[in-house]
Amino acid sequence: MPAPTPSTAPLRAVVTGASSGIGEACVRLLRARGWDVVAFARRADRLAEVAERTGAHPVVGDVTSDDDVARLVAEAGARGPVHALLNVAGFGLGVDHVDEAKIDEWRAMYETNVLGTVRVTKAFLPLLRASRRGDIVLMTSTAGHDTYVGGSGYVASKHALLGVAKTLRLELVGEPIRVIEIAPGLVHTPEFSLNRYHGDQAGADAVYAGVVDPLTADDVADVVTFAVTRPHHVNIDSLVLRPVAQASTYSLWRAPLVPKGVDPA
Repeated sequence: MPAPTPSTAPLRAVVTGASSGIGEACVRLLRARGWDVVAFARRADRLAEVAERTGAHPVVGDVTSDDDVARLVAEAGARGPVHALLNVAGFGLGVDHVDEAKIDEWRAMYETNVLGTVRVTKAFLPLLRASRRGDIVLMTSTAGHDTYVGGSGYVASKHALLGVAKTLRLELVGEPIRVIEIAPGLVHTPEFSLNRYHGDQAGADAVYAGVVDPLTADDVADVVTFAVTRPHHVNIDSLVLRPVAQASTYSLWRAPLVPKGVDPA
């Protein structure tokens, strides 16, 4: 079969953290729009299942490894131009206050959430420049815009990542590369809070208790897909999304949503 011409060649995205949650949803939604997707994650079995189900190209590896990221760049570049990098890999760990901070947990979050994102972004910039219409998506959090008790390590890492996004946008001005920051609020995925609470299911469930319709991974992926599919002269600099029940990172309504002054009947 002849190689596709530039007019018919698909757009291509690389998605980190692609084996579950928001990353998996981004892979699925972009594939549904006809994008070629290179899916990158640590867990080979989960990644293989995502690839089989969506048709994405899987690459197993860790954003904290120089060698793994170099292999990801090589495999993605071998498929053709790379138009979008979706930095989704990241996690929260622990709910300690600063005076009880576990430094190893802070370091682990910073290594993945911040340095991992920088490592992958730096490695892909040559390919994004070569495509002449590159997108860099950085998945921050409302924790990067607000603060809350018990979130200090995660909050610190997401504030740092927001600083990376703002600085990178300034550094790339004049180039055809968009820097897009997506900041979700409360998202209910099977693993995020469970990991944060070190496998304590009751603690993880309590995060969402009483909240009407927290965001889902698909909600966030839908916003990411919207951002990267705008005409390329349009940049979504920063987009915050929350469930209606959440007014800020520390203001969460845990009861039915009822309009005031309206007869329930």
